[in-house]
This record gives sequence, C-alpha cells and structure tokens, in this order.
Amino acid sequence: MVELDLPAMAADDGEALPGTAQLATILGAASVSLAAAAMSPEGHTSLALLLLGTTLACVAALFWLRRLRQQRQRRDLVRLGARIIERDTVPGFLSDMQGTILDCNLAASQRFGGRLGTLAEALSHHFATPAATLSRLRQRADREGSAQDMVATRRGHLRLTVTRLGGGALLWRIDDLAERPGTGRAADALGLPMLTAGPSGTILYMNEACRALTGGRARTLEAIFGPRPLRPGRRQSILGENGSVETLVAEIPALGGRREIYLLPPASLPRDEAIEGNTIEGLPVPMLRLDRYGSILEANRAACALMPEPPEPGARLSDLIEGLGRPVGDWLSEAVEGRAVPGPQFLKLRGPGQDTVVQVTLGEADENGRIVAVLYDATEQKSLEAQFVQAQKMQAIGQLAGGIAHDFNNLLTAISGHCDLLLLRHDKGDQDYSDLTQIHQNANRAASLVGQLLAYSRKQNLRLEQLDLRDTLSDLTHLLNRLVGEKVVLTLNHDPDLKQVRADRRQLEQVLMNLVVNARDAMPDGGEIVVETDNVMLDVPLERDRAMVPAGRWVRIRVQDHGCGIPVDKLPKVFEPFYTTKRPGEGTGLGLSTVYGIVKQSGGYVFVDSEPGEGSCFSLLLPSCAGVAEPARSVRAEASGPLAHHADGVVLLVEDEAPVRAFAARALRLRGLTVIEAEDAEAALTILADPELEVDIFVTDVIMPGKDGPTWVREALIDRPDTQVVFVSGYAEDTFAEQQAEIPNSVFLPKPFSLTDLAATVQTRIAC
Repeated sequence: MVELDLPAMAADDGEALPGTAQLATILGAASVSLAAAAMSPEGHTSLALLLLGTTLACVAALFWLRRLRQQRQRRDLVRLGARIIERDTVPGFLSDMQGTILDCNLAASQRFGGRLGTLAEALSHHFATPAATLSRLRQRADREGSAQDMVATRRGHLRLTVTRLGGGALLWRIDDLAERPGTGRAADALGLPMLTAGPSGTILYMNEACRALTGGRARTLEAIFGPRPLRPGRRQSILGENGSVETLVAEIPALGGRREIYLLPPASLPRDEAIEGNTIEGLPVPMLRLDRYGSILEANRAACALMPEPPEPGARLSDLIEGLGRPVGDWLSEAVEGRAVPGPQFLKLRGPGQDTVVQVTLGEADENGRIVAVLYDATEQKSLEAQFVQAQKMQAIGQLAGGIAHDFNNLLTAISGHCDLLLLRHDKGDQDYSDLTQIHQNANRAASLVGQLLAYSRKQNLRLEQLDLRDTLSDLTHLLNRLVGEKVVLTLNHDPDLKQVRADRRQLEQVLMNLVVNARDAMPDGGEIVVETDNVMLDVPLERDRAMVPAGRWVRIRVQDHGCGIPVDKLPKVFEPFYTTKRPGEGTGLGLSTVYGIVKQSGGYVFVDSEPGEGSCFSLLLPSCAGVAEPARSVRAEASGPLAHHADGVVLLVEDEAPVRAFAARALRLRGLTVIEAEDAEAALTILADPELEVDIFVTDVIMPGKDGPTWVREALIDRPDTQVVFVSGYAEDTFAEQQAEIPNSVFLPKPFSLTDLAATVQTRIAC
C-alpha cells in the first residue's frame, strides 16, 4: 500500500465542517465580551457580558469538538477505503471532492503513478481532458452515490468507477480493459499465438507469440497458411520460422468483417497430447472435447461461460444444443469418419439459454475418435440476419403491393370510365341506371382498397394541405360515433393552442378511423376511447423502437382505449401487413400497416404502448407548421371550376393499356377535342416526326414498355417546347416527381380518374 501524507484530510471539504473564519468570529466575539465584562464598572452589565462571553466560548468549543470528531470519522473512512483497495488487483484511488489523491493501492501506483498530487494529473498521460471527465463523475457520485464511465485510450478503454464514502472522500476503481487477454494490443500478454485479419485476408495485427511462431510479421493469411483456405477447428500446417508447423486453428468473427484467429501449436508436443491435455482450458475460445458418441470429455472456461449452466461430467452434446434436424450422434459419427459436410452449423442452446445461437465447428478426429468442437456465440449475427431477411420480405411485399395496385388502377380506370360513358346515355328513370350506379360505386370501393395497398407500400398520392386537427376531428366526430356504436363512448380532448399540420385530409381521416375501429374491437363489452391532441417540443432527438425522431416542434395525436391490450410478443408485429390478432374473417391485417404507411409518407412517426388487460395507446407524431390553413391544390381541384362543355384542340394520347386508351379517347372526343392515339412512346415519336402536325397537349402514361413517359416527352419538347403535358399513372406522383419538375407545363393526374376529371384537366391545360 502506498502511504501518503494526510494533512489534506483536515481541510474543509464543503460537506459539514465549519470553516476557520467561522470559529475565529465566534472566539473573537467571546473575547470582546469577556474583556468588556472585566472593565465594566456596573455590576449588572458586567455580569451580562460575562455570561455572553462564556456562552460564545462554549459554542466555539462545541464547534471545535464537532470538527475534530468529523475529521476523525473522515480519517476512519479513508483508512477503511484504503483497506478495501489494498489487495485489489485493479488500480484504486482515494481522493477528496477536489480530486486530490489521499491514498492509492500498489496497482494504481505501478500503472498510473499514484504519488502525483491529483487524480487528473495521474491520468493526464492516458487520455485527453481527464479533469472534465473526473469532474463530471464526481458531480454524479455526489448526487447519486456512485457513477461509472468508459474512456477510450491509445491502448484500449478505461472504465472509471467512483463511489462516495462520506466525509468528502471518494473511492475510485480504474479497470484497464486493454489488459484483458485477446483484446487489442493486450494480446501480447497472451502466450497463445493470435492474429487479427481483415475481410480480404490482410493481417491487421499479430501478437508476440504469433510472430515468434511464424518468424516475423506477415502481411496476409496466405503468407502463413499458404494457398489452402483457412479451416477453423481443424489441424492445419502453417509456414513457421523453422519450416512447417502443425497447428489447430480456431476462429472468432469480429466486428467489421474482421476475424480473430488463434493457433494451437506447438510442434514440440505430440499430436494427441496437444489436444488431450489441458491446453484448451486457458484458451479464450469456447471449445469442447467430445468422443464419437457426443459425450463431453472436457469443456474449457470460455465454453462453460457461454453455456447457461456448466455441463456436468458425462453430459452429451445433444443435451446442450438443438436445431440440427437429425441426431447429433449421427453428425459426430460422420465427422469422425470424414463424411460430414464441411463448415459450421448454427444451433440453439437448450434450457434457459434457448435464445442463444451458437456456431459449432468440428475439427478432425484423432485415432481414438475424439474430436474438438469450437463454439462461437452467433446470437447477434443471426438476429441481424433475421432482421435483414424480414426487411427484404417487407420490401418485396411492398413492391408487390405497389405493382398490383398499379395494374388494378388501370383496370378500375377502364371500368369506371366506360361506366361513366354508359351513364351519359341513360337517364335516372332508365331501368339500367341503378345497375350502372352500383357498378360505379363498387369500382370506387375497389379503388379505396387499392389505396390501402398503395398506402402500405407508401406509393399513394397524397394531396397535402395545412390542417387544423381540431376542425378535422370535429367534422369526423359524427362518423366516428357511428363506428364505435352505443356501448363505447368517444371523448375528444384538444390543446387550445394546437399547431397546424401538413397532411392529406382524406388519408388522415382514414388513419383515425382505423385506430378508432381497432380500439372499439378491443373493448367488446364497451368502454371509453379517448382521442387527444397536443403540441410536443423535442429539444433533443427522441430515440424509440429503432426510430430516431428529430428535434423540433411536433403535433401529437393519441388514441387510447382500456381494452384487452396487445401481448408483448405481438407488439413488434402489429404494423406488419396481413398480420392481425383478430379471429379469421374479422380483420385483413391491412389496417395498421395502412396507418403506418400514411403516417410515414406524411413525414411523421407512429408508436404503440400497450399492457395486456390494461389497454393500448397509439401515438402519432406529425411535424407542425405555421400559417393559415390552405386547401390542397391538385389537378382535380383546379379542374372542378366552370368549363365549356366543348373545346378545340389536338391531343396526342399515349397509353399502353388498350381499355384505358379507348375510354380516354372517347371521353376527350365527346368534349370536341381531336385525339391522336399511340400505344407506346416509339409510336408517339413517329407521329410527331411530321412537322406539319400541330399538337396542343400530350396525355401520356408514365410507366410503359420501352421509353417511359418523361423520357419521350423530353425528346418531343425539343421541337415543340410550348406543348402542354398531362402525365397519368397508377403509381404515386412522388415516384417521378424529380423528372416531372424538369418538364415545363406539366401536371399529374392519378389513376383511377373519371371522365370529368380527364376532360376538365385537358381543357384547363389547353386554355393556359
């Protein structure tokens, strides 16, 4: 133990000890009172001053005794702390609240030079700005009793732990994580040869034992192992300093595609003794020694730490792992006979560690049929792989949904369009008029379902406008009350100073209806649904559920019920498409995925909190915006004004879907327009090659075989720069918004569109 001079312990620590100035003031007042009493000629005054001086002297004495007692308690605490860290192999310090070192153990003196005056000076050669780090930890320890932090150094990391002892003393423990075997440069202390290689086979680091074995610093794995591939878990010859050396190779994957490779020499040991002795016990790689039937003969410390419980003598490997799909004994027998499929197997641990996935690699068997198994905890790796596969599935479903919706929009455009043409030839008194109306209404319902698919894939068309959610919910209240029924009470609470949001009114209403209907279904016996809106100001980004909400002003909508709640294991899946907790026939699984798609496309976030039996709360965060609410501007809004029934002009209609092209051509001709039809971009460019042909407007689909709409339009506008353009598509406008921005005099009309929408849009553009 390093003994230091302790006069500093008597200094004021700001915690409970009175200062010297206070004592001097009290003693001075007592002396003045006593002197005045001695010189006073009057008996009563002298007696009063004498009593005052005596009282002050007693108070000063009590303060002084209390100070001495606290100093003694502080010394006892420091001595207790010194005894605590004396035999600790981890560097330990005792300091006061200002950071002055009171004592330290031998490990701290050897590692950090503990005889320096302050802890900041002792650590100044190991990382930058230690004073700020130590001050922050001291403040936390003063508030909470203890604190911990991790600091990066050139050799690795230091873990600083501080505990408040009382009396103004602090106990520090500084773990030098760089000294653990197998980590960074501290692997030099490991007697086992070890190297770190990058993804391309470049050797990034070799410890001293590995350099001694191979005869120096190698740059690539090929320089050590030759042209043969690396075979973890098997004996393999390497190029040593004095020739070929036989080793047993163990490999641990690391971050960034790096690999930590351990070599079990030496050639001086007999072939069997190298693995039959206790050589695997001290290895940092989890390893098991098995017989041909799967009984565990030996498990090193790393393997025991990986298992939920250390394997008992005579335990079988099949009692510890599962997931091979066939008996483990058969797999081991094939490995002993050399018939097993090479490469590692990913298996799960049984029992309490059933969520742990281990990579098991078998080595070559010896003459007695014994075999070495190298283990690696691959739980995180398999979890990331599962998340990646799930993301790919979700992306594929999104692409499928978007493609299906595009094709359906073409069909619905043709169906509803020809229905509009038939309705023009029938009066309301006609017996076929009601049937045509039913066809038209069901086509609109189908378009709404397609909109759900596009909402999930985030490819629907949003007509954004500034909304006051109080007005939106007020207009929607009547419909929501009809949806929830008589047994459920709907309550709306609004922030009186609620900010506006920029969103699509129709889509936002769809979101609220879906959430309210789900809340109603969660309370079959009735209850209350509370819809609240308020403003949220995030000073720092909010991280939740793998999402990062940027700092700023947000408007929050909360839909809360007191129903059955959502089980914990199902919470992560509620926004997945076609996933539902309802019974078959009661739900499609598209409701919450539609909510998620609309909110994300609106620039917002949606979260769910739920407790089984307590209810659920869905929280929507939408970016707030300032200003006066304005109606959404869209092609259909612009086209809804008064227009002449007939107009003059030449339209070049380019559409690859024949039914849609036929309907659109007839609709435009009914308005008196001259229509030239083309089935693709190449045909359109061929028609425009005639310089005598005058065309007032292009009406073209966006996605077509060959050249797409924006591509051929840009070519055509070179010779006809003043021509108006109307793009139509079943996909969202956002999918080609950048291309459209480069084309002057162009607008977008989403499918499915009606006869009136198409004709009015074309007439409006011609009139421009």
